[in-house]
Amino acid sequence: MLYLASQSPRRRQLLEQVGLRFSVLDVDVPELRRAGEPPEDYVSRVAREKAGAGFLAVAAVERAVVLGADTEVVLDGDIFGKPADAADALAMLRRLSGRTHQVISSVWAVSAGREEHVTQISEVTLAPLDEATIARYIATGEPFGKAGAYGIQGHAAAFIAHLSGSHSSVMGLPLHETTRLLSHFGIVG
Repeated sequence: MLYLASQSPRRRQLLEQVGLRFSVLDVDVPELRRAGEPPEDYVSRVAREKAGAGFLAVAAVERAVVLGADTEVVLDGDIFGKPADAADALAMLRRLSGRTHQVISSVWAVSAGREEHVTQISEVTLAPLDEATIARYIATGEPFGKAGAYGIQGHAAAFIAHLSGSHSSVMGLPLHETTRLLSHFGIVG
């Protein structure tokens, strides 16, 4: 039985897109970067902690496999998480405007006898954005709840000048890598 340790509607949508059946677990894992922790290590650790917390809730379920994931936007070594408010979203989008940044997604699968993970790093270039465009975008409400204050699957798709990597990973779950990972657990044929 597959469980997703995430409340993200995008992750649920992506798993459904490839025909996977799963149940959702609500886990509460602090997303705090440790001093000096490299971005890739941070993203992997948080994803692992989500999967581990989810597995503790279903450990008694025979053949339970829990998927935990984290996705962060990184520019100049800084991690752009979910914006706290409109001012935070504005600051993020100003910095990302006209620049190439990384989107790091890490996925962990945890079962009673096995743990494995994959990490996918995509590079995304946003077109230059003027203040009015950023303000209109923030007014849609779409930046909130999304790393880097944008959603590639929404209005911000028009801002993506170039993508090298995985579109689904930028949304929050690299599908190719995730299905390969789940095949090691007998979830995907």
